[in-house]
Amino acid sequence: MKADKKKTIRKLKTVGGQIDGLIKMIEDDRYCIDISNQVMASISILKNINKDVLRGHLEHCVYDSMKQKNEDDLKEKIDEIEKIIDKLNKI
Repeated sequence: MKADKKKTIRKLKTVGGQIDGLIKMIEDDRYCIDISNQVMASISILKNINKDVLRGHLEHCVYDSMKQKNEDDLKEKIDEIEKIIDKLNKI
């Protein structure tokens, strides 16, 4: 992985804490809107992590394939990005 690992792990731990908090909120029968806001906050962080990971992929993996003029590898990387874009459009 080419994204900043420490930053990514810190964000994932934050989401983990939020998920634990969400479980507690549900167990405590908290207000639905409060739960929904916490879910959206977790989703936002996960989307941000995904953006960082994809940026790292483009800036390093795809760039390296271009720099090395490895057309087969570059085509594979582009196909992977296209599949990710298709998945993101379905969300």
